[in-house]
Amino acid sequence: VQLVESGGGLVQAGGSLRLSCAASGRTFRIYTMGWFLQAPGKEREFVAAICWSGGSTYYAYSVKGRFTSSRDNAKNTVYLQMNSLKPEDTAVYYCAAARQYSSSYYYTHEYDYWGQGTQVSVSS
Repeated sequence: VQLVESGGGLVQAGGSLRLSCAASGRTFRIYTMGWFLQAPGKEREFVAAICWSGGSTYYAYSVKGRFTSSRDNAKNTVYLQMNSLKPEDTAVYYCAAARQYSSSYYYTHEYDYWGQGTQVSVSS
């Protein structure tokens, strides 16, 4: 499975961005898609997750109500709509795919495949 993110960029505080993550290869292996961010000098942390088939979504407390994850199975693509962006949202955002269900979807080690990341910068 290969993952390619796009949609990052520079935006002012309060603005919006939509990230995309296109999956290719053996996508039938995917159970959950996750979004993580990594700020400079910090560890990668969970943002959101979405079940590939059922569509259930999960969010970190810091983004709940501002970010929405969705999927388009026909396009093998998941999205992260980010609204009301804050300077502290600045980071490289990664999408990831897990082959099996896990209730610990917020841990990076639960994911088997990773994209290359896309930079999101929010100015104050």
